[in-house]
Amino acid sequence: MNTQVLSDRVLLNNYLSGDRGAISKLIDRHTNRVRDYIRMMVKDNDVADDILQETFIKAVRVIDDGRYADNGKFLSWILRIAHNQVIDHFRARKSDKTVSESDAGYNMLGTLRFAERTVEDRMISEQIEADVRRLVDRLPAEQREVVMMRYYSGLSFQEIADQTEVSINTALGRMRYALINLRRMIKENNLILS
Repeated sequence: MNTQVLSDRVLLNNYLSGDRGAISKLIDRHTNRVRDYIRMMVKDNDVADDILQETFIKAVRVIDDGRYADNGKFLSWILRIAHNQVIDHFRARKSDKTVSESDAGYNMLGTLRFAERTVEDRMISEQIEADVRRLVDRLPAEQREVVMMRYYSGLSFQEIADQTEVSINTALGRMRYALINLRRMIKENNLILS
């Protein structure tokens, strides 16, 4: 009986050569270590399992796309992906904060925001949306792409980075410059967007 353990590099090469089972062996080999790391960070087993799954899905996509450079440190690489997924989770959770009616201290349903909109309100809203779209169209292509993906498609910055094949920092930087340019154009055109 041959009990020789194949190295990560051999399993990767086998997978890339068409052995689909090799990636399962590689994932199984590192699942416990990656799950433990994620659990330590998020302190919630269900969330950790979701992030673990996202981590390995992303890793397989990168490998399938030929973007993984094997330097003999597969575990370090997969832990870095897990770390980035954890950061994305916390960012999303931070931005998903909601306020309950009791926290707000008043009856939210009685506010104008939930009142029926008048024709004038709709016209103003449509004009603002048209103005913003014109400004977005004037952005450089890379900045316009990030704004459209984020605000009109609702993608996360990680998803934007994956789809545009750039780092998340590059995607964030493009958004930052897009917002700076939009603010400048709003000021130059004396637009009122409220």
